[in-house]
Formats: sequence, structure tokens, C-alpha cells
Amino acid sequence: MASDFHTRYSRQIRLPQVGEAGQLKLREARVFIVGMGGLGAPAAMYLTAAGVGHLTLADFDRVDESNLQRQIIHAHADIGELKAASAAATLRALNPQVDIATLDYSLDAGDLRDGAAAADLLLDCTDNFPTRFEMNRVALQTRTPLVSGAAIRWEGQVTAFDPRAPASPCYRCMYPDDSVDTATCAMEGVISPLVGVIGAMQAMEGVNILLGNGQLHGVVWLFDARAMEWQRMQLPKNPQCAECGDG
Repeated sequence: MASDFHTRYSRQIRLPQVGEAGQLKLREARVFIVGMGGLGAPAAMYLTAAGVGHLTLADFDRVDESNLQRQIIHAHADIGELKAASAAATLRALNPQVDIATLDYSLDAGDLRDGAAAADLLLDCTDNFPTRFEMNRVALQTRTPLVSGAAIRWEGQVTAFDPRAPASPCYRCMYPDDSVDTATCAMEGVISPLVGVIGAMQAMEGVNILLGNGQLHGVVWLFDARAMEWQRMQLPKNPQCAECGDG
């Protein structure tokens, strides 16, 4: 095995919970990230740096100057560029050992299902409930673990759902109502480092899941950035859930 592999990932390989076998597992893993904005940026950068070998980045939007306050994967020179392409360039410069694919168009349910079926892990880094609900649906259909993050104003949350675990809830257990309102950062605002905190947590749980040590299914972590406080909330599986319930 090439010496640069051991050098690049030496600090992780040194960990007994990772070791060379775990690092090789990360190198073979495939992660599908939907959204290359405030959450997707740090999540993708940490997964790339950690040596996750195959990433697919999905985002149809273009870089706007207002994104640069928090979307650290893009630079001022990238304004007007497709976010997926801009992000891919940053990640390839960060770690050329990682294979990066991009989807720079609006995905339909079939595209999401195909992406989930080809992946070992899904990251929901989007900002709207219709896409989150559809990602939850395809995660259940393909039995692919899903890590979900959200951040707005001064508040963030992160959780995970693992359809392979019988007791794991799904996103619909948390938000059963189709008519839930979507508040966006453009409407409400968001403090810059908050998305980094939540996106990094998504990456951390993603690495845990890929190493077989997922911690968050059935748990939601809520972060208040003004008070600098975390709250841990239990999220039980809903037997009557329209997506994952017994019926």
C-alpha cells in the first residue's frame, strides 16, 4: 500500500477504533451528499479530508455572493459557477485521492433513489422539506443510512436514521405533517459558524456510521449557538408513521 496513504491518514490510523482496516473501509465507502451550501460545504470537506473514497455531490444552484458568508467550500472567484462544480474543484485540491462525481441539475425521485441505491450513506444538507421527505423515502426504500442536518438563525439540529436498524425512527417520525412550513436562511438569516458546527457533526456521524459505530439514530441533538448549549432529545420510532410504521 502506498506510503502516502499511511502518512496522510496517520492520525486516524493511530486510533484503535479506526486502524488500517477502518481507514480502508472509509476509502471504499460511497457517500451521496445532497446540497452544497452551508451544511454540505463543511460536511463534504471533512469527509474528503478523512479519506472517504467516493463522493457524489448534488446541487443545481449557482454560487451567489450572499453564499460566501457561510459556504466555505466556495470562493469569491466562484461567483456564478455551479455549486457542484465549484465544490468538486475545492475537494479535489484538498484530497486528490478521493473520487468526486457531480450532479448539477434538479433531481427527481428517481435520481435520488438511484443515488441512494449506489451509496453506503446519504447526507441531507438541503434547506427544504419536500426534498428532505423524498430523501427519507428513498433511504427507507434502499435501506441506506441517512444523516440529516438543519440550521437557521442561531439554532441547529442533527440526527441520523438507519433503516437497517429495526428500532430506528425515520424523518417522518420527527415531522409527520406534510404542511410544515419551510423557513429559509434567505428569509430568516443565519449566523455563519453555525452551519459549520452542524455540517461537521453530520460528517462525524457519517464517519461513525461508515465505521460501524453510528450513534445518532433515535437521538436528535439541538444546538443553541447564542447560549452555546446542546440539548439531547430522544426520538422514538412511531409505529403509526406513514413511512416506516408497522402498517
